[in-house]
Order: sequence, then C-alpha cells, then structure tokens
Amino acid sequence: MLATAYVMGVRISWFGKHTLFIPPWGWFLRKLGGIPVDRRLPQSLVVQMAEKFKVRDNLVLAVPPEGTRSKVNFWKSGFYHIACKSGVPIGLGYLDYERKLCGLGMFVIPGGNVNADMDKIRAFYRNIRGKYPDLESEPRLQEET
Repeated sequence: MLATAYVMGVRISWFGKHTLFIPPWGWFLRKLGGIPVDRRLPQSLVVQMAEKFKVRDNLVLAVPPEGTRSKVNFWKSGFYHIACKSGVPIGLGYLDYERKLCGLGMFVIPGGNVNADMDKIRAFYRNIRGKYPDLESEPRLQEET
C-alpha cells in the first residue's frame, strides 16, 4: 500500500493500533503517515477521524480491508461512517495478487444509502483477488438490511 502510494505520488495517512507507535519505531511509523488510535474506543474513532479531515487541508486516509488474517462475515463500517461524517469520497484501492496489479480505482461518494453505496463497492471488488482467496469475504456491512 505504501509503495503504491509512493509510486502514484500520493501521501497517505493510515491509522493503526496505538501500541504500534511506542519507541523505538513510533517516530518512523508516524513519518510513514501513521495515526495512532485506541481501538478500544470504536465510536470515538469515527469522530476523531472526521475532526482530522476538518482541520487538515489535505488528508488521504487509507483503511485496510477486512479478512487479511481470517475470514469475516462483515466488514467494519468505520470507513463508511468517517466518509459520511467528513463529507469525503471513498477511494477504492486494490492489490490484486492474482493479476499482480495494484492501484486506485474509482471513488464512491457516500449518499447515505448504505445498501446502494455498498453495491457500488461490491461491484468494484468483485473480480479482485487477494493473496489468500479462501479468506476473502464479500464487502458487506452489518448496517445493510
């Protein structure tokens, strides 16, 4: 992800568990765009990130997908709520291991209809394969009815 952003000339930020940012590597992770967050407070994460979008002129926040370590039934919905609350588009990045491609695809501007917005996201990711296809899950949020 960081290498792709570098090649594309995009400075990205990403959030990670606050315990990753302790010495000796905390300074380095911040330099790479890391924003430490306390994941024990999930409701405040959306508010914290929305505030960061309000106070910074340029912020590209990368949120990694679910299912990188184990298969999940639902994606976490923080990325969607951050985009809605901040009024920013969701850029769909990808690493297609099968075809050895990576990049940034389309942007989805959330309209508040989670089902319609997620249908667009599902359509985009339908043919993209990760390194471990058996761990893949359909992009679906619990909020969808």
